[in-house]
Amino acid sequence: MAEQPQPVSPVKNFFAGGFGGVCLVFVGHPLDTIKVRLQTQPRPQPGQPPLYSGTFDCFRKTLTGEGVRGLYRGMAAPIIGVTPMFAVCFFGFGLGKRLQQKKPDDILTYPQLFAAGMLSGVFTTAIMAPGERIKCLLQIQAATGETKYSGSLDCAKQLYREAGIRGVYKGTVLTLMRDVPASGMYFMTYEWLKNILTPEGKSVSDLSAPRILFAGGLAGIFNWAVAIPPDVLKSRFQTAPPGKYPNGFRDVLRELIREEGVASLYKGFTAVMIRAFPANAACFLGFEVAMKFLNWIVPGL
Repeated sequence: MAEQPQPVSPVKNFFAGGFGGVCLVFVGHPLDTIKVRLQTQPRPQPGQPPLYSGTFDCFRKTLTGEGVRGLYRGMAAPIIGVTPMFAVCFFGFGLGKRLQQKKPDDILTYPQLFAAGMLSGVFTTAIMAPGERIKCLLQIQAATGETKYSGSLDCAKQLYREAGIRGVYKGTVLTLMRDVPASGMYFMTYEWLKNILTPEGKSVSDLSAPRILFAGGLAGIFNWAVAIPPDVLKSRFQTAPPGKYPNGFRDVLRELIREEGVASLYKGFTAVMIRAFPANAACFLGFEVAMKFLNWIVPGL
C-alpha cells in the first residue's frame, strides 16, 4: 500500500480542514438546498401533482422564484460550522489512524482506515447536528412561503427558547447513524483511490490536482451512497413539528415506508449525486493545497 502522510498536526488539520470545508459548502450548497426541499416536500393530495416533480424541476422553480440567493438559503449555518467541523473531522481521522499504529511508520489496512474514518464521524456530530437542524429549517421555510426565522442566529435562538438545548440538537442520533459509517467509507475510499492513482515510484503527496479532484469526487459519491437513507430520515425528523414523531427515527421510517415505499429513502438521490462529486473534489483539493502551504510556511508545526 502506498505511503500515508505522517504525523498528524492538529493545528494544520484545523486550518486545512476548515479551508476544505469552506470550498465544499460553496460548491455544494445549491444542490444541498434542492436535496432538502425534495426530501421534505409535503405528500400531494389525491389527484394533485407533487410540489416538485424532480431535481431539475425543483432547481428551476427555486431559481425562478427566489433567484440565485434562494439556492444559497441557509448557507450561513454550515459556513460557520465548517471550519471547526472539518478541522475536527480531519483531525479525528488522523487520530483514528494514530491510535491503530504500533509504530509511527506503520501502514494501515483499508478496514483500519475505515475505522479511523468512523471515529471522525463521531467527533463531528456535536457540531454537525445543530448546524444541520438550522440549515434544513431555513431551506424549507422559503419553499413553504412562511418566514418564521430571519436567519441562522434567529433560528438557533428560537429553537433554544422553544425547547432548550434538546431542540437545537434534535436529530443527533440520526446524524450519528448517517455520518459514522459514511465517514468511514469517505476516508477509506479517498485513501484507496489516492493509492491507486499514484504512479509507481511516486509519493501520494505528489499527486496532481486532477487526480486529487477525481479521488475526492468519487469518495464523496461513495460517502453519500451510504448516507442517503439516514439523511432522508434526518431531514424529515429535524423539520417535523414538535411531537410528530414521539419514537424518533423509527416513527419516521415507518411512516415513509408505509406511505411512500422503500424508494422514499432515496429521495433527492439525483441532487445528492450531482452535488457529491464537485463538492467533495473541491473539499479534498482545498485540504491538500492548504496542507502543502502550511507545510511550506511552518514545516515544524
